[in-house]
Amino acid sequence: QIPGSLRVHNHILINIWCECTLINKMQAMQKMQGKVQMRPGMQRTAAAVPRPTRVQAVNKEQLAGAYTELKNYIQSKYCNPIIIRLAWHDAGTYDCTKTEFPQRGGANGAIRFQPELSHGHNAGLQVALALLKPMKAKYPDVSHADLFQMASAAAIEAAGGPKIDMQYGRKDVTDEQGCAQDGLLPAPMHGSSATAADHIRKVFNRMGFNDQEIVVLSGAHTLGRVRKDRSGLGVDETKYTKDGPGLKGGTSWTPDWLNFNNSYFTELKARRDADLIVMDTDACIFEDEGFRPWAEKYAADQDAFFADYAVAHKKLSELGVEWDEGAPVTI
Repeated sequence: QIPGSLRVHNHILINIWCECTLINKMQAMQKMQGKVQMRPGMQRTAAAVPRPTRVQAVNKEQLAGAYTELKNYIQSKYCNPIIIRLAWHDAGTYDCTKTEFPQRGGANGAIRFQPELSHGHNAGLQVALALLKPMKAKYPDVSHADLFQMASAAAIEAAGGPKIDMQYGRKDVTDEQGCAQDGLLPAPMHGSSATAADHIRKVFNRMGFNDQEIVVLSGAHTLGRVRKDRSGLGVDETKYTKDGPGLKGGTSWTPDWLNFNNSYFTELKARRDADLIVMDTDACIFEDEGFRPWAEKYAADQDAFFADYAVAHKKLSELGVEWDEGAPVTI
């Protein structure tokens, strides 16, 4: 006769064997169906369970819809220049010597918060934010940082400029703690720098741009005007701005200041029209030996300007960016 303790032990072994046999049969059946469900204590294998599909955090449908609508909306409001300025000033706080987000600055949407919006260089940009507010409400999944940079690219294309190969999925800073310090953007005068060329090199080199990129990005001034109530520069109105379109007045760099072309370079080289503004930081691109060859090139060749501008603008739009899950994406 088998002792009681041994009978219990054998009974447990038989139960374990039966359960393992049943589990093995269930696994075989589930594998055939492609639905393996692991029980506690069972070893998981890569082949047994398919990897979950990665969730796309960026809403490409809303991005595409927003871009299409923005081109028409911006053109109808004649607001191309100020929309471009908003995107530039959001991205232009970037410091390539810093690595942490959002301390490194850049295209992170921080300009929507008052501490950064109140910087002297950002005077008037509350108008641009107000213009984009309905778009943000309609396309809530598009981040502020994406919306600002997308609107800038749409504004350039709508004004006859190049289509820019933009990427999307930027994260926003979430509060005022993400705002950049004042004084990081280019000034119309060279301030403490020895020359205007030194000043803009100092600012743009901090962002990681070279001489060629500095000059080609300066060409965006083919659009827009300066206003005395914002920068203290220019006059109240000129023959090119007294009737608008859109908001009247100000002093433009070019006669047709809502058309994106290479006239910034041709007009700056000719210097024949007193109704067009020329700041120190404009004049230096034809005076400085490092800048001049590029300025001459773009004055002579609009196609070259468009091609190089599109590349530099894309780089600007991605300065300091922290990408969301699944980003960057294109549309």
